[in-house]
Amino acid sequence: MRRFVGPVDLADRLEKTRALDEPIRVLAKAVREKVRPGRLRDLLHGVPTGKPLHPPLATVTLGCWLSASVLDVADADRRAVRLLLAAGLAGALPTAAAGLTDWSSLHREQQRVGFVHLLANVGALGLFSASLLARLRGHERGGRILSFLGLGAAGVGGYLGGHLAYRQAAGANHAPQVSHLVPLGWHDLCLLKDLPSGRPVARRLGYIQLFVLRTGESVTVLADRCPHLAGPLHQGRLVVEDGEACVVCPWHGSTFRLGDGTVKHGPATAPAPTFETRIRRDGTIQVRPGG
Repeated sequence: MRRFVGPVDLADRLEKTRALDEPIRVLAKAVREKVRPGRLRDLLHGVPTGKPLHPPLATVTLGCWLSASVLDVADADRRAVRLLLAAGLAGALPTAAAGLTDWSSLHREQQRVGFVHLLANVGALGLFSASLLARLRGHERGGRILSFLGLGAAGVGGYLGGHLAYRQAAGANHAPQVSHLVPLGWHDLCLLKDLPSGRPVARRLGYIQLFVLRTGESVTVLADRCPHLAGPLHQGRLVVEDGEACVVCPWHGSTFRLGDGTVKHGPATAPAPTFETRIRRDGTIQVRPGG
């Protein structure tokens, strides 16, 4: 007996297909070249708010379109429907800009799902635009049909967006929740003399891996997994930006201040967890999760 193939199975298969890899590569490269690291890119990622910007923008845009369709079903005020359609169209541009910026810094499996998510939403945008134009020309019935078709396309895009966010954890914080994984109090890590000076290394503390940087007699310790997609921070570059010492993730370029783990540049929006350090008289470094 053949098993029913549901939407989850189709989305899982989409992660593995390579048919769209070439246009994905070209588009992702173009986005990264057009939106260079800096304030605009950080804003589109959501660094200033500490949360990805795309999901709330998408919620507003889709909410406007869904509300317009509900009013259509209720045969309510046509002006209100047109206003909601227009508001959704106006919000689609910043929503797409934020989504494309995030998408360009994802893993290939995530990008495959995200690319079809993009195509579905472009289809929805075209249908809702055509709906508004039809209504303005007096073709109310045709406008309603186009809106319902657009809502279907947006539903497909929304489902794939949920798959990205919850199944593939795109946009989630991938840094370990050290307050849950490390018991309270101080813990022996290693001897100070065993650490190279000026070069970050990885060290284990129970279940988690740490980024450890010795500078003379001072030691900086962060959780080693980048909050963006769990890249190994100890393999990253050390840089100084605006007088602040930082580490750059080797995978997608997220930049964190060594002093407190906060985000200097995205795509990460969550900080890297920090650890307090102290050195015992015998040279043993002790650490505990930062407050």
